[in-house]
Amino acid sequence: FEQARYAATLVRVEYDPTPPVVTMKPDAPPTFPDKFLGREGEELQKTRGGDAPAVRVAFDGAAVRVSENYKTPIEHHNPIEMSSTIAVWRKSPGDGASELTLYDTCRNLKGNQTVIAQVFGLPPESVRIVSHFVGGSFGAKGFSWNNPILCALAAKSTNRTVKMSLTRQQMLLLAGQRAATEQRYAIGATADGTIQAVRHEARTHSSVVSGYIEPCGRTTKSIYPAPFLELSTGLIRLNLPSPCPMRAPGEAAGTWVQETALDELAEKLAMDPLALRLHNHADVDPDNGKPWSSKHLKECYARGAELIGWAKRNPKPRSTPVGRYLEGYGMATTIYPSGQNPAEARVILSDDGRAVVQSATHDQGNGAYTIFAQIAADALGLPLSQVRFDLGDTAFPFAPPTGGSTATVSVGAAIEAAAVQTKRQLAALATGERSSPLFGATPESLTMAEGRLVLSAKPEQGETYVAILKRAGQKQLTATAGAKPGAEREKHSISSFGALFAKVRVDPELGTIRVQHIVGVFDIGRVINPQTAESQFHGGIGFGIGMALCEETVYDPRNGRAAMRGLADYHVPSMADTPRITVEALNIPDPQIQGPGARGLGEIGIVGTAAAITNAVYHATGMRHRELPLTPTRMIAGEDRTKQERGSV
Repeated sequence: FEQARYAATLVRVEYDPTPPVVTMKPDAPPTFPDKFLGREGEELQKTRGGDAPAVRVAFDGAAVRVSENYKTPIEHHNPIEMSSTIAVWRKSPGDGASELTLYDTCRNLKGNQTVIAQVFGLPPESVRIVSHFVGGSFGAKGFSWNNPILCALAAKSTNRTVKMSLTRQQMLLLAGQRAATEQRYAIGATADGTIQAVRHEARTHSSVVSGYIEPCGRTTKSIYPAPFLELSTGLIRLNLPSPCPMRAPGEAAGTWVQETALDELAEKLAMDPLALRLHNHADVDPDNGKPWSSKHLKECYARGAELIGWAKRNPKPRSTPVGRYLEGYGMATTIYPSGQNPAEARVILSDDGRAVVQSATHDQGNGAYTIFAQIAADALGLPLSQVRFDLGDTAFPFAPPTGGSTATVSVGAAIEAAAVQTKRQLAALATGERSSPLFGATPESLTMAEGRLVLSAKPEQGETYVAILKRAGQKQLTATAGAKPGAEREKHSISSFGALFAKVRVDPELGTIRVQHIVGVFDIGRVINPQTAESQFHGGIGFGIGMALCEETVYDPRNGRAAMRGLADYHVPSMADTPRITVEALNIPDPQIQGPGARGLGEIGIVGTAAAITNAVYHATGMRHRELPLTPTRMIAGEDRTKQERGSV
């Protein structure tokens, strides 16, 4: 590996340089795509209550108004394991055709299989991709970048097994990034705080070859009711690497702006920020008028406020000095759509009573092996010790990319569907056999429990799976089934919700911010595994801390390359930056959705965290910052401005 890297440095390339454009110029004309990634229901340009001029008239007529500009920087995913691939070419033992196996750290097995097959002119079944452990992704490994293709090409050219691993610096150049945004948010309300009009305009950057756009208005249309709404998202192409989704794409940047502006509105209204949010609680989805499948956001507000001590704080900004520090409290709402994608799973039940469950999903560090085994054990009526869950192989039934907080809902529903098929096959073997205690029963009258197929109305009457299979002379039984979004998604809007609270201390002389305590209370439906759920919440909140305080990628204006070379100068929160974090989930199953009643939780922790922190910084200092991250340099500059303003009064 080191020898190959050194050899690459010996290659000399002559360029005819052209000055790059690496920032969004104010006069740059944007393009306006209709939909995010072409998806229905993901409109990027939208109005409610009339056309754009009508929304502007409503805003101008509001009793209390806020209209400000906000900026978020380019950020990078920086998973703990860099993207890596091992490529192996073989001849099929049957017809001698070429077959390719890739051991890759991807989280889109089936999608990458299709792309690789097209590149090399192979049928998809001749390409196998294995990804047992992703090593973290956050979006960076969800796409078909060049490195696995080049690795396969090198292996084919040399007729040898080839391994390729990107360096950390290469990850900053070749594996996507969160797009920079410039947003203008205008919100108008009545004197009692009822929101009347919202205008949310955003410009986000992309490369000259990519059409990816950061959908900053995704939560704006649903989080609070506004009779008049205008969303506009434009794309500016720069001479930079292509961006891609990064944890909570659109929601992270858009919600920071929205929740910051809402606090600014609360100040103008002389209203408690929490009271303003409660006053504008959306009982139905404002975007489409549909009822929520389940929503307990008010309970999240109440519990979070209790845990952080919200009622005890002095609401006046810059009112709580603690020694040399200034202390402050802030909060924000968090919301994230809980989507479902088509998925399949296979159950292999053996005559020793053990089950293997398979699906081509991924574990990128979120505990997929654990929770899917739990779902399978519960659905099959087996102890967890007798269930093994296999993932990460294109040889398994179809599963979608792991992203958008959809894996648990999508694959969990497929596992339950495969368990139903397993029950039907067991019932077919048992109910037609006169010697079986289940003879003559219908499949609908049966339940799988404790390794037995039993009558639901009479659980003591039944027999073990082992007995059923042995009597039938079968070593194993295989059942494959799938699940896809159903009618419940036509009737209801389905999202996860939460409330985030932050306590910070700011050193006004040094410009440093220390987050003291973060509280997050979430409504995510049923919690499958409390330990892995808590870990996911902590990880998302850590992302939000980085977004608020330190994460920013700077590009050299001379050549368009990242000025950062690794984690020494791309700052992510360390353990010293991580405060006490208290998280709770209400654990109320959602009765309207397929599977175990769980909704997405992977990204809701980051959405709102940055806003809670920056709102707390404002409460501590009386300075409103509208550009992330809040570095010491920006904090000191703001403090200097505040001193000058005080001196001029």
